[in-house]
Amino acid sequence: MPQLIPVTTTRLGEHLPLLELLPDAKPFSWVRGGDGMVGWGVFAQTTVKGTDRFAQGRNWWHQQLEKFAVTDSVHITGTGPILFTSFSYSEEDESVLIIPQVVVGMKGGKSWITWIGEQAQPPLRQTPEVLSAPAYTWSNGTISTDQWKENISIAVEKIQEEKIEKVVLARDVNALASASIDPRLILRNLAEQYPSTWCFCVEGLIGATPELLLRLTRGMVTSRVLAGTISKTGDDEKDLARSASLARSSKDLEEHVYAVRSVVESLSHFCSSTNVPDSPFVLHLANVMHLATDVTGVISESAHHVDTFAILAKLHPSAAVCGTPTQSANAIILELEGISRGRYAGPVGWIDARGDGELGIALRCGEIAGNSIRLFAGCGIVAESDPDKELAESQVKFAPMIHALSKA
Repeated sequence: MPQLIPVTTTRLGEHLPLLELLPDAKPFSWVRGGDGMVGWGVFAQTTVKGTDRFAQGRNWWHQQLEKFAVTDSVHITGTGPILFTSFSYSEEDESVLIIPQVVVGMKGGKSWITWIGEQAQPPLRQTPEVLSAPAYTWSNGTISTDQWKENISIAVEKIQEEKIEKVVLARDVNALASASIDPRLILRNLAEQYPSTWCFCVEGLIGATPELLLRLTRGMVTSRVLAGTISKTGDDEKDLARSASLARSSKDLEEHVYAVRSVVESLSHFCSSTNVPDSPFVLHLANVMHLATDVTGVISESAHHVDTFAILAKLHPSAAVCGTPTQSANAIILELEGISRGRYAGPVGWIDARGDGELGIALRCGEIAGNSIRLFAGCGIVAESDPDKELAESQVKFAPMIHALSKA
């Protein structure tokens, strides 16, 4: 029998600036408001693809867990060995699963460290590395803005003719940097500007998502649904009025209802009860406001072996990134969108050895490849959608990443 590999989790105690600890330009991150996890080094990694990619991911993770002898003195969700993962939107693209060598976590003012191997506890960086931003040259994405607007017009016609309720269409833009792109600076900038989002980084996919697809903690499930968007002006009085108009907008409320319904239907397979507020609240971010609903549920005692992977397989893709009904909306995406989403709009986050985890939808993000980065944005199209307004909304959704790249 092969010798088991030690995995050790121990308390650190003090409050730690997670994003300043990262020792190199290949970080893993899931951080919101200072809490969360960061990691570095690679113990093991793999890719999966296909309709059963979530099941493949679970099987690989469990195979890795069999190699470990775990010593965990903290015993909370997120301690012990951790899997960082970034799943593709489409079954045809590759999903990435990585077990970092070192993970540092922070929750409610308490911190811990997990490391794999016989070595002593790894030292932590005492002062943040000084990083500088390269210059960027921007270029059009896969399709032009005019073509994207035309695609929206066609989608609206299909929605009206085929009685489809909603479809999400995405677009991309590209940037070439004057030097290698260091994700750590981007993460710091995103965390500073958007502290209420989840700042993530997994194998070059980096962003700040406001949308929590799934949190599973000891039988409790939470999903934050966002659909319906309006930009902010920076004037508090005007933005208050815009917030009220968003909350009354029939177009945005319609889009939001479809997204909430799809999540509730997916969770009903596992939950004995779900709680859905009667109306959404308006989530205020630095540059936009969203209609938001937090759906919660309790895993049924009769639902055996329910873990994060199983719920993800039902939740993805939600109406927030695909449309309603799913199959019809996805057919329109394949026909009209004209881009490969890759891991954009897929689940991204972490899963622990118990099967608990926290994953968002990979939005407000880009994918780094050496000196280049490709940014993504998408909009929910319904019968009342206007192509010019949707284009403006997509530009607003690019803004967090554009500002994070250019800020020194």
